[in-house]
Amino acid sequence: MGDGIEVTVKVLFFAKARELSGTEVSDLKVDAASTYDYLLNKIVNKFSLGKIRNNILLAINEEYSGPDAPIHLKDGDEIAVIPPISGG
Repeated sequence: MGDGIEVTVKVLFFAKARELSGTEVSDLKVDAASTYDYLLNKIVNKFSLGKIRNNILLAINEEYSGPDAPIHLKDGDEIAVIPPISGG
């Protein structure tokens, strides 16, 4: 993926994602030039989130990112893993 430059980002987990991953926050090495699908797959595989994969939203530095948008990451960027919201 990308240009081969790796950066370390901070991954924040909320609700069900926090429960499944067993952590609130973790560092993750990823390619600086990424795509949404690459990041989603990397996070799902590393943190055992397969059960909720199809319902997760990612926010990069507090902004939602769409599946088609190219993503350029720097060391220290934050990726929030936002699982499905339950309620009624």
